[in-house]
Amino acid sequence: MREEVLSTLLTANNELSRDEPQVAANIGAQLEHMGLSTWSISVRRRIRDAISRIEPKNVIEIGSGIGHLSAWLMDHFESNTSPEIFQMVEEGNRFAVILTRLKDRYSSVNSKVIVGKTAILAGETKAWKLAGGIVGEPPLKENADAIIVNSQLDRIASDIESMLPLMSKNGVLLTVEPIPPVGDRAEDDPEVVGFNKWMELIKSTTENYHIAFMPIFGGTIVAWFSKD
Repeated sequence: MREEVLSTLLTANNELSRDEPQVAANIGAQLEHMGLSTWSISVRRRIRDAISRIEPKNVIEIGSGIGHLSAWLMDHFESNTSPEIFQMVEEGNRFAVILTRLKDRYSSVNSKVIVGKTAILAGETKAWKLAGGIVGEPPLKENADAIIVNSQLDRIASDIESMLPLMSKNGVLLTVEPIPPVGDRAEDDPEVVGFNKWMELIKSTTENYHIAFMPIFGGTIVAWFSKD
């Protein structure tokens, strides 16, 4: 039954190592020096576990940053079933050089670094498909079996909404539930607006998608899986 897929998918895969890969650990130390945030090790490990069960041919990671989670996935792909393409998407060129080095480090994994805003890339991909897909290549390879979205609160809902149509029939989209903004905030505060859009997204997607929430240490993983 399709409604039971996510509950199985989001459980821990105890056959895999619980230790952080060395490359990922080095990136974690670099993140600390740069003052950048990252998902908890429990979240990264569980997403790796989910990906291991999917064995995707096409993976899209939105918000790759300097590749902390990417390194976990590529380390797994290097010694297990590797996808036909792993697309790492980052909004600006700031981290593209670091991601390219990671790509070169795991040269056995067919990966691609893509720079651009998620909504624009997704929109251009849909436009390319509507035009018949006969000229050039789309910015993103669609029919993704696994999509991971790591976006800031002010745009996480719009990024997910843009990416859901790019999933394959049995594709899964994974993210981490955002933390509600606290304190005295104006209604037009970007984080307040963003969180309200997140709540609206959950409500609006329940008709066509199974949605699962998996609380673990350091966050709650949220997953979407088509009902059809």
